[in-house]
Amino acid sequence: MDKFRKEYLGSGITAFVSDSHSFGTDAVLLADFSSPSKHSVCCDLGSGCGIIPLLWCKKETGKITAVELQELAVEQINAAIEYNSLSERLSAVNADLRELKGSVPFGCFDLVTMNPPYKASGAGIESRSGADKIARHETMCTFSDICAAAKKLLNFGGKLCMCIRPERLCELMLEMHSAGIEPKRLRLVAKCPGKAPWLALIEGRRGGKSGITVEPELFVHDSDGGYSEEMKKIYGDYLLENRGENS
Repeated sequence: MDKFRKEYLGSGITAFVSDSHSFGTDAVLLADFSSPSKHSVCCDLGSGCGIIPLLWCKKETGKITAVELQELAVEQINAAIEYNSLSERLSAVNADLRELKGSVPFGCFDLVTMNPPYKASGAGIESRSGADKIARHETMCTFSDICAAAKKLLNFGGKLCMCIRPERLCELMLEMHSAGIEPKRLRLVAKCPGKAPWLALIEGRRGGKSGITVEPELFVHDSDGGYSEEMKKIYGDYLLENRGENS
């Protein structure tokens, strides 16, 4: 554990982060947007340091599985599981989401999430480090791979929640639809009023009927530059502990 840094998330939950595997605002927003219910059985694909499952653990949920390809990140998740005594709620699986058979049970999850690589393979300047390259570019999985994996994992009516840059939203929605996961809920996120959205949060349901609800835009900051009231609620006690903001 000494090679990782502790980051307190509030409500008695601590994450272990490193230079290779940390987290940003998008992961916090996806954890809130997906909001599993008390008894939901959940799976987070490409879990990184496990931030989304750990944020879920601040509230009561069903069993949670974190799937991660990179061994160092899995070490971080397991360190957090041990430190927070979460072994009965959360487990980490070191696996490729394209090859989950035998590693994770199919057809039993109420919720699958993924904060995917935002850039298509070959688009833009690729990151130099292996961890960053996998996290930011589609070198190890595509939208099609993610949707295919979610289809296998979800029960009928189960939901897939993802976040993505708005410019790739159409591409993702087409892949979800092709996999039998119908886009049902969408929310755009902007840094502040008057700025174009930088993030899209989307939920699809396996076997769902057509028709999507577009929720009001979420602003990270208010017009004065501080966190918006909604963002303060999303961060909760993590914000109070780490950002010095009043609720």
